Amino acid sequence: KLLVLLPASKQPRARALARETDAVLGSFLRGQLSVMLALATVYATGLWIVGLDLALPIGLLAGLLSFVPYLGLLTGVTAAGIGAYIQFQDAQPLLWVLAVFGVGQLLDSLWFTPRFVGGRTGLHPVTVIFAILAGGQLFGFAGVLLALPVAAVLKVWLRHLHERYVAELPRRRPPRRAGP
Repeated sequence: KLLVLLPASKQPRARALARETDAVLGSFLRGQLSVMLALATVYATGLWIVGLDLALPIGLLAGLLSFVPYLGLLTGVTAAGIGAYIQFQDAQPLLWVLAVFGVGQLLDSLWFTPRFVGGRTGLHPVTVIFAILAGGQLFGFAGVLLALPVAAVLKVWLRHLHERYVAELPRRRPPRRAGP
């Protein structure tokens, strides 16, 4: 509906930019869903290896809540810690629970998010890590949540801006040689 506010000559470019922005945001969401499922698998499997009876529901809950940074981790560690203490009546399984979630966080930070989200949005893994760190530093918790979709959209818009700039550069003619 906003396209009608633009001059007719600008509408095709705006439509293409909106379509590509929509595609990259959809890719981000699919990548984030992949990260959530991978974390749920890691957490559930790790807790199952530890011997926790509630491994599957706690692992699934922690993985699905990982969409919000640290919420899945805190919820999972708390629920699994309480469950492990009640089930085993010992403190040592708590260390194994912490190890499971520590491994999950390492995999998420170093592998899952850069590969699944960055790969789908076209962002380099280092760019993904930098965007999350910069977003968190500049805007806190909201910055961490919005860092990757904003970085992906900025990449699309800056690429379009660069293409337009290059297209409008005056064409250079090769210098004429001075004849003998």
